[in-house]
Amino acid sequence: MIVAIDGPAGSGKTTTARSVAERLGFVHIDTGAMYRAVTLQVLRDGVSLDDDTTIIGTAKRVRIELKRTEDGVLRTLLNGDDVTHDIRESRVDMHVSRVSEIAGVRDEIVRQQRELGRNVDAVMEGRDIGTVVFPDAEVKVYLVASVEERAKRRQKELTLRGVNHDLADVLADIQRRDQHDSTRAVAPLKPAPDAIWIDTTSKSIDEQVDEVIRLVDKRRRSEREAT
Repeated sequence: MIVAIDGPAGSGKTTTARSVAERLGFVHIDTGAMYRAVTLQVLRDGVSLDDDTTIIGTAKRVRIELKRTEDGVLRTLLNGDDVTHDIRESRVDMHVSRVSEIAGVRDEIVRQQRELGRNVDAVMEGRDIGTVVFPDAEVKVYLVASVEERAKRRQKELTLRGVNHDLADVLADIQRRDQHDSTRAVAPLKPAPDAIWIDTTSKSIDEQVDEVIRLVDKRRRSEREAT
């Protein structure tokens, strides 16, 4: 079974997906981390962000692994090196949208994502899981929250990493990413027609997770009844 969780930045995708996967015993696949890993390599190599050909070559060349440690933390490995924290750097934040909009990059990463989700029960989070990567996913969820709430969450996340930003700046960045992600030509951010919307603005993490679990249970019941 594939549980697809899509939504804009700060809507709660990662925390919800991780917790749902833990409760169900599913694999958690953070697709955004994969695009961030490619972006990090591009920046480390000093590649021009206008050089689509070289960036696509980088996406095909690098080896990205998502591994869960014994304590339950999902680690992102880039060519064997743990870059879990590096891919959350501000410079990656600034350029990941540009890298991820390149058609050749998305083609390669989507191919890898489909391989990761093949023959396993997985909770996969991103921006185009239910529309592009796994349009036939058994459960599709689209998380939303007010832009103000998402900015507060993002600011808190940055503060925990020792990075201080004014809330107004974080809010402006969230709005910029929303505009960019929803209007890009390739795989724009949008809900699948059959996705269930969950507004997380005033929900706790437990409430969000419980709601997704109920959707999974409902799907399982319908499958049993159909056999």
